[in-house]
Amino acid sequence: MDRRTFTRSIASYFASAGGMFLFGSQLSAREYLTVDQAQKILFGGEELTQTTVKLTALQKKAIREASGIRVRRSYLAAWKASGGGWFLLDQVIGKHEYIDLAIALSSTGSIKGIEILNYRESYGGDVRHKRWRAQFTGFTHNKKIRIDREVMSITGATLSCRHIVEGMNRILHTWDIALRHI
Repeated sequence: MDRRTFTRSIASYFASAGGMFLFGSQLSAREYLTVDQAQKILFGGEELTQTTVKLTALQKKAIREASGIRVRRSYLAAWKASGGGWFLLDQVIGKHEYIDLAIALSSTGSIKGIEILNYRESYGGDVRHKRWRAQFTGFTHNKKIRIDREVMSITGATLSCRHIVEGMNRILHTWDIALRHI
């Protein structure tokens, strides 16, 4: 049994036993944006066309070697912008739960912006602040983004920050290896 399953089963036990008041704040997930809202924020009125992108085993291996981050999924939730950019959906682990991200890449593969769609942790939500997310703008696959160097960490959200940085490095190398020529 993994940690997430164990945590959920313990929380379910206490909730059914009347202990909900003890864990109530830790069981809430927040949806901040829908996919459509994130697309409008990141690409305005630009036309986006949903594209099925399946990564081959060789591409996944190349992305892992280039970014140092394991590629968990073979399919990308991707939309190609009429100007050549990309809108991508991704997930990274926070401390215990997943964080759903929307990433906008320019036609040259640089980060235009990121948005947090869902944040499920009970603390560390400061990664949603516009000023923190703005630190990613302009990065490309040519320079590795590092926590506390290029992107500052947030006290209380250290693991969420680290994993978002890792996710951005993986996405940038995914663009270079798999999306650049589509």
